[in-house]
Amino acid sequence: MTKEQILWEISKKLVPYPLALSRMEQIAKAIRAGESAERVWLLEHPPLYTSGTSARAEDLFNPAGYPTYHAGRGGQWTYHGPGQRTAYVMLDLQRAHGNTPARDLRAYVQALETWIITALASFGLKGEVREGRVGVWITNPHTGQEEKIAAIGVRVSRWVSWHGVAINLAPALPDFDGIVPCGIREYGVTSFEKLGVKATMQDLDQALMAAWHTVFGSTPAPVNTVDVTQGPVEFA
Repeated sequence: MTKEQILWEISKKLVPYPLALSRMEQIAKAIRAGESAERVWLLEHPPLYTSGTSARAEDLFNPAGYPTYHAGRGGQWTYHGPGQRTAYVMLDLQRAHGNTPARDLRAYVQALETWIITALASFGLKGEVREGRVGVWITNPHTGQEEKIAAIGVRVSRWVSWHGVAINLAPALPDFDGIVPCGIREYGVTSFEKLGVKATMQDLDQALMAAWHTVFGSTPAPVNTVDVTQGPVEFA
């Protein structure tokens, strides 16, 4: 695999969050050591909440008693669950990726935003970013209200990225009521399903891979299936 190719992985079974965290950390260390390929890992989690480095205890309500985890990424509280496509992105940021320059964290986050927006556009959805509000937003055509369709939370260890993005295809939206998503009280969340857009998870994955080439300039390698349901975990 050349440096212009990114390894894409997909887990078809729900991945427990602690195993995902452990696997990401292992891969990030291996990328830094030149022993592993850069990659995008597509998965779904069981229902849970994660806290970022800016999370506040008063923003967690959790009436359903879902597991909660400290993620170590930037940001505040985030919900993960079935029907939400989580994409963990592990890149060596010491080199450029397409038009994203090396060692520029702000540019990297902006590229992730552009990646999501480009993928959404293929479904006729107009994703937007807002100053002071992390994530990708869509204006509900029925209410005129801005709602979040995708969250972004990254961590960079010695210039290798991990964590990534979460896009709402058809999750249980009431589960977001267990937190103040990303610390923003004034706006709600939305999904493809809520907006009346019919798409499968496979459709979304294909759109993400096509948009990746547009934004990051690299060609995806064939997709590997990785089922991570119990530890210890292995990685390519």
